[in-house]
Amino acid sequence: MVLLFGDYFCDLIFTGLPDLPRLGADLFSQDLAVVPGGAFNLALALTRLQVPTRWAARFGDDLFSRFVREECRRHGLDETLFEVHPQPYRSVSVSFSYAHDRGFLSYCDPLPERDVRPILAAQRADWVIHLPFDGAAETQALLDFAHAQGSRVFSDCQYVDMTLATPGLIETLRRIDIFAPNRSEAAQLTGCDDPARAARELARYCPLVVVKAGADGAYACRGDRVWHAAALDVPVVDTTAAGDCFNAGFLAALLRGEDLPTCLRWGNIAGGLSVTAHGALATPTLAELQEVLATDKW
Repeated sequence: MVLLFGDYFCDLIFTGLPDLPRLGADLFSQDLAVVPGGAFNLALALTRLQVPTRWAARFGDDLFSRFVREECRRHGLDETLFEVHPQPYRSVSVSFSYAHDRGFLSYCDPLPERDVRPILAAQRADWVIHLPFDGAAETQALLDFAHAQGSRVFSDCQYVDMTLATPGLIETLRRIDIFAPNRSEAAQLTGCDDPARAARELARYCPLVVVKAGADGAYACRGDRVWHAAALDVPVVDTTAAGDCFNAGFLAALLRGEDLPTCLRWGNIAGGLSVTAHGALATPTLAELQEVLATDKW
């Protein structure tokens, strides 16, 4: 079972923009979608790939929370660990999405800090995703606690402004079982623009590193060995959830005992198909992913 932390977002996705948003410009997009986002993307992608997943999500009594909870029910997500607070918890992102990248403007209402250790102890998941990623001693203690429950840690760092020189960050990486940044995040951390070299640098500290490189596919590094898998060639509508869907495909294959090259292929298929629609709504089912894998057209 996978235990997923991370907040929901309600994504307002603008696509087909003629230029980058800037002050003084009134831009009109060609399309708009309102879809669940944030950790919902990974929860949905894992669920569609038949990976038992529990999402420890927090919601409020606002319209954005209600919308995402309705979508969770519609898609059959496990609601066992949902927390619903009697106050607004608006978590909203405006996404301006282009063919190979995207930007966000986001807002979250504050909620009280929570201690996730009771959840970790009660669930004893095979894998835990979206624990904090920073150099704090508290984060390292939390990762140690997760391991003490028999769980392994998969970390996707999201946007970072840290580097490997940030105090404590290398010690945090040593406690992560799989680290899966995208290309720009890996470059920020290592100072290296080449994804294979960045993966090697990060693998000095983490047992397995996966770098998602968009149209250039994905790289995995364990020790001194690097694997690469090509991206799926598909028409791009929206790249917002591609990284989360890649993570789901990679982890689903890993849990089925597949080797690393196959895990990368599963990740590329799940991430690739996701960009053909808004958000994660085009992420494949297990049967759909296996159908693409069998065609060998990519």
